[in-house]
Amino acid sequence: MRKLFKHKMTQAAVIGLLSFSLAACGNTRDRLAHVGKEPPLSPIENPLEAPGYRAVSLPMPEIREEEKQANSLWTGGRQAFFKDQRAHKVGDILTVTIDIKDEATIENETTRNRNNSENAGFPNLLGLETKLPQKILPAEIDLDNLARMSSGSNSTGRGKIEREEEIKLKMAAMIAEVLPNGNFVIHGRQEVRVNFEVRELRIAGVIRPEDITTQNSISYDKIAEARISYGGRGQITDVQQPRYGQQIFDVLFPF
Repeated sequence: MRKLFKHKMTQAAVIGLLSFSLAACGNTRDRLAHVGKEPPLSPIENPLEAPGYRAVSLPMPEIREEEKQANSLWTGGRQAFFKDQRAHKVGDILTVTIDIKDEATIENETTRNRNNSENAGFPNLLGLETKLPQKILPAEIDLDNLARMSSGSNSTGRGKIEREEEIKLKMAAMIAEVLPNGNFVIHGRQEVRVNFEVRELRIAGVIRPEDITTQNSISYDKIAEARISYGGRGQITDVQQPRYGQQIFDVLFPF
């Protein structure tokens, strides 16, 4: 039985190792193919056709029908008398200003002490206390000190968190959807390659047309459901990342 169990465990380990090797083989093959070359830039494509893309679905108010009046230069929903140059339909481009400077410091300390002591006995019990040791309990038991319990605990906790982040840049984004209430879903991606490192910035979210300035720009703090990603790929990123074997070891090793 023990040999059969060891055989099964060995088979499971081999299958797991082969599965992991096949999964990592594609990434390793791609990396080997680009040795000595610049990391390729992603092609420009329609975000609505990207794999895994999901249309935004949010609670919407009732749609109002605009009433058009004959011989009138003004129509409902217009924001200016003359043509508005700000982005307002799918495919239009606007500038997103990102200026994030967050700093937080959290520190707390907790100390708890507890001491308990309990004594129990029954020296008087309807006059039967003199007969109990003879009939029920051994004669050596002292009824005045039947039980004594004590406990104590002491715990001290201390924690401190310091965080500081700063991102300051501008990028262009495109209107991908116009929601029924008039809000815009925007998507933007920017890639910059310097030597053998690609810096990639992504942004997505929902904005209101009213928050777009006359310079056709919007601040990041006016983007609802904002998703901002700033990272990179290339030789420097590969060196900064631990090897996948070390990452798996860190996840599985319990100590």
